[in-house]
Amino acid sequence: MSDHPKIPLAGVIGHPIAHSRSPALHGHWLKTYGIKGHYVPMDVAEEDLEAVLRALPRAGFVGCNITIPHKERALALADVISDRAALIGATNTLVFHPDGRIYADNTDGYGFIANLRETAPHWDAALAPAAVLGAGGAARAIIAALIETGCPEVRVANRTRARAEVLRAEFGARLVVYDWGQAANMMEGVATLVNTTSLGMVGKPDLRIPLDVLPDSAVVTDCVYTPLQTRLLLEAAERGCITVDGFGMLLHQAVPGFERWFGQRPEVTAELREKVLSV
Repeated sequence: MSDHPKIPLAGVIGHPIAHSRSPALHGHWLKTYGIKGHYVPMDVAEEDLEAVLRALPRAGFVGCNITIPHKERALALADVISDRAALIGATNTLVFHPDGRIYADNTDGYGFIANLRETAPHWDAALAPAAVLGAGGAARAIIAALIETGCPEVRVANRTRARAEVLRAEFGARLVVYDWGQAANMMEGVATLVNTTSLGMVGKPDLRIPLDVLPDSAVVTDCVYTPLQTRLLLEAAERGCITVDGFGMLLHQAVPGFERWFGQRPEVTAELREKVLSV
């Protein structure tokens, strides 16, 4: 009989998944900290998700990340749900308890705030309103994080106004909805501007919204990180704004999951960023 401890396994589930940089990210940390563990990509179709999640704990998995298109479905399959995952309506991080129960969390908001604080250390959400472009899953996580960190007002514009109105109903009076055609006007007096849409991504149309009333003291960030410097960030930098690319959010959102699975709180370093960018 072998008395060797089980090697902890984790991974990322999506469909497709070959493009994911998470294996490189977690693999770097496992190597850096000398942890005997593995992190693997898993391409799982929607109809197979429940069966796979129920089987993973029995196969030695301690948890996994969840990405598109499974974030909402995985939340519904979880046995225990964090308050922030429930508020956002999606999960990106699962932890498997020894008894097989699935705990669901969402660390996107954590990653967003940590990225801003690292790159723009003087940024303060409480100073003035924030403007958020988009009303999808990333917007939900970011709005929740902004409100939690004391932002007095979050202004939201989405190409489909009805989706933004749903957020207004859920998040309450601190959220103000603007028509997409009036998005430029909502930037007046803000301390933070965030793009959560896919506009500006490689293969997508550019985000074309005038920044004429955006204060030069604002911090501007874009969830798009291909390319790293989007048109929004370049135009904001020309105005003198501090700009923060979206790649750091990807790195920071992975920290809580890795710590829970492997028992080591990892650091986001320049070496890590360079390593994962090169994938």
